[in-house]
Amino acid sequence: MDKWIEKGKMLNDMLRPHTFPLAVKLIKDAEEIPESAIRPFRDLKIKVALCQGITMSRRYGWTVGMVPEDVGCAIALAAYGWRRPKEEKAMANFLVRMGYAADSKAGMTIASEINKFEEGEYAGIVFSPLAWTKIVPDLVMVYGNPAQIMRLIHACTYHSGNSVNCSFSGRAASCTEGIIRTRLTREPKVVVPGNGDRVWAMTQDDEMAFTIPSEKLESVIGALKVGHEEGIRYPIPVCQRFRPEVTLGIPLDEIF
Repeated sequence: MDKWIEKGKMLNDMLRPHTFPLAVKLIKDAEEIPESAIRPFRDLKIKVALCQGITMSRRYGWTVGMVPEDVGCAIALAAYGWRRPKEEKAMANFLVRMGYAADSKAGMTIASEINKFEEGEYAGIVFSPLAWTKIVPDLVMVYGNPAQIMRLIHACTYHSGNSVNCSFSGRAASCTEGIIRTRLTREPKVVVPGNGDRVWAMTQDDEMAFTIPSEKLESVIGALKVGHEEGIRYPIPVCQRFRPEVTLGIPLDEIF
């Protein structure tokens, strides 16, 4: 566990994110949830969206464990294989009613493109701040501003030169385009948080997210370190080698 904690500290040092980078683990059995973890339904007496669990962990520093009984989000329940819609068009009709789709046909297209796990593939999920994680992660999730996400993209492309390939829908993004897609592809992803992320999880207007498969985290941190030592870092070192223009163009020799 210590090596993951050390990696979390290094991400904090080199990226200076406003919230805690998270270890994310998909579990096969609820018994894998650490005893000290917060369980939303058991401990808070509420069902929440997965993105709210992310916010609790990244802002409060909690380890949060969630199984279907903790989840109050229809899209997450369906995407994680925890609940089967009553009929084929049920999710499409939900998307139409939510204002995400013009009609049932568009809703069916959107529903078919949502990243999904097979039914019964995972029993739940755990989020824990990486710098003091209680779990060995399957992937790491970092929220940051565009400049911080840029640095993570730099690090992911450093060794291979290959671009980070992503697609964006603006819907259920943190839990599906972030966690599920990264787990399925084993590739890093940029995430533009969806509307639900913002309404319920209170993701801020200047925030994006980035997900990294755990097996690639060491490479990413190594590349971040190289850039950091060469001056390609965050906060961005801005150029200051120029003489400023004085307001109204008054030359200094008229003053001194």
